[in-house]
Amino acid sequence: MTRMRGSVREASRQQEEPRNLALLTLAAMGVVFGDLGTSPLYALQECFHGPHAVQVTRDNLLGVLSLFIWSLILVVCIKYLTLLMRLDNQGEGGILALVAMLEPGGKRGGPPVLVGLGLFGAALLYGDGVITPSISVLSAVEGLKVATPVLEPYVVPITVAILLALFLVQPLGTGRVGVVFGPIVASWFVSIGLLGAWGISRAPEVLAAFNPWHAVRFFWEHGWQGVPVLGAVILCLTGAEALYADMGNFGRKPIRLAWFALALPALLLSYLSQGAFLLRHPEDASAPFFRSLPGPALYPMVALATLATVVASQALIAAVFSLTHQAVQLGFSPRLTIRHTSPEHEGQIYMPTVNWALMGACLAVVLSFRSSDRLASAYGLAVSGTMAITTVLFAAVARRRWNWSGWVLALVVGGFVVLDLSFLGANLLKLREGGWLPLAMGSAAFVMMQVWRHGLELLREHGASRSMPLNQLVESLSLGPLPRVRGTAVFLSGAVHGTPLVLLHHLKHNRMLHEHVLLLTVRIEPVPTVPAHERVTWEPYDLGILRVTARYGFMEHPDVPSLLEQAQARGLDALVQPVTFYVGRVSLRIHAGGGTPVWVKRLFGLMQRNAHPTTEHFRLPAGEVMELGSQVEL
Repeated sequence: MTRMRGSVREASRQQEEPRNLALLTLAAMGVVFGDLGTSPLYALQECFHGPHAVQVTRDNLLGVLSLFIWSLILVVCIKYLTLLMRLDNQGEGGILALVAMLEPGGKRGGPPVLVGLGLFGAALLYGDGVITPSISVLSAVEGLKVATPVLEPYVVPITVAILLALFLVQPLGTGRVGVVFGPIVASWFVSIGLLGAWGISRAPEVLAAFNPWHAVRFFWEHGWQGVPVLGAVILCLTGAEALYADMGNFGRKPIRLAWFALALPALLLSYLSQGAFLLRHPEDASAPFFRSLPGPALYPMVALATLATVVASQALIAAVFSLTHQAVQLGFSPRLTIRHTSPEHEGQIYMPTVNWALMGACLAVVLSFRSSDRLASAYGLAVSGTMAITTVLFAAVARRRWNWSGWVLALVVGGFVVLDLSFLGANLLKLREGGWLPLAMGSAAFVMMQVWRHGLELLREHGASRSMPLNQLVESLSLGPLPRVRGTAVFLSGAVHGTPLVLLHHLKHNRMLHEHVLLLTVRIEPVPTVPAHERVTWEPYDLGILRVTARYGFMEHPDVPSLLEQAQARGLDALVQPVTFYVGRVSLRIHAGGGTPVWVKRLFGLMQRNAHPTTEHFRLPAGEVMELGSQVEL
């Protein structure tokens, strides 16, 4: 009988696995491939229309199409899906996960140069988060002017209206509309795949582009003049970083299945179809995607393209929220307001400050550039920069984790470094046409991350210099007992050693102590999540004092009341009502000197004053919190 029940459970599990895989694959289609999937709207046209375009000839078309095909194969299929997805931090991927993996044994402080490089790569993603919604929606709406020139004056206003609506609905959360993301993008891929096959049938000679010799011959004939075209070719790879970053949400298998089963074939068919159209109509290089469509399909495809670009934009906005949350947890950003939009899924969050900043930047970009071809010049630099940095970090982590030798790294990673640097160099040539935009955005975000990190170090040094060993405090209190009041006092501290300054201020001004005292330190580890049984530990001292250490991953959000309930369930009997939480509020006084520039201190002070309150960040009950202020000179 037991064997029969086991067989039934095994059969049920085998039936559930394909169903779950199908659902995850469909979900990954919408979240992961929205950006990559909408690249056909503008990628190929930038090679033959714009400041760095080449003439539309048969040889140039086959050469550029071959570059598209082999870029997708080498970068997406081999680099991301085969190599990078083998390297994970407890299942999580992405550039900040690589930065966290640089810290051996879970200790803080990986190699400063590599950590700084990783932070700059993450900062570049903010530029990507501004440009992707702008260029994606704008390129889709531009299909209207292909349908009829009468609608051309309305392209920018319609784009602005769509972006406004997209950012205004963010407080509702992605959960309510996320279920339709996958079907929309899947429908988009099926449509461009079928229309692509129809277009190729009218000029099947474009299939010769699968021969990589055409890509080699393109550079052989054009020499250095062909390099700027790589700045447009990389547009077919926008969104490739999402494959790796979203690995923790969907897993390797669904992402790989969605790519090889539908996304890659559809993209190849679409690019080849546009090439087949340009072979017959070289004068229509300004919008080959929409102009290559049969007349009856034009308006439906404009509508479907708009939906697909909204999905791509939504996915990237959510990715920026997640990136910022990770930066906050890892100590690279000040605390920001975070609202959880789903009671079931901790990862679904909304960050008002980030949302409105993104909205303002996107609207400014659309109103400034006003066309997708002008905006495309600004797009590739953020993508190529992040991809190159990811390759370098991968090499460093692979050498540590897999013990790869130098020649193996040179053989496996060297080719990708050359490829990434080629893309990056080509995009640097477009600095004056708009490439400065993501570079400026990324640099600003990087400076703020570094300033915040440095400022926290200054505060830690100041606190360490004014603190005292906890054993010394306990001994002092034993010699001169203070009045004890009923209940528990929880003192929050960022240090795991010494006496919290907030406790010293409390003793100095209030001259009393609760019967039970918890010195609570919340540590964010360089791992995505921490198992529940490893969440909290404590160490008892005399006089009812306990040092409690809580550990969270950078994908988790600290919840102190819930944490104390878990500790109590595990045997912490020092939590006696009423409970009062003590937090410190630091007021900075800036002065010159000390080796840190004044502007760095002032910027840190501005960020520190506008940081999300400690009470809300740790979800402390507002009516049970005491704040004690102190002044610190920097």
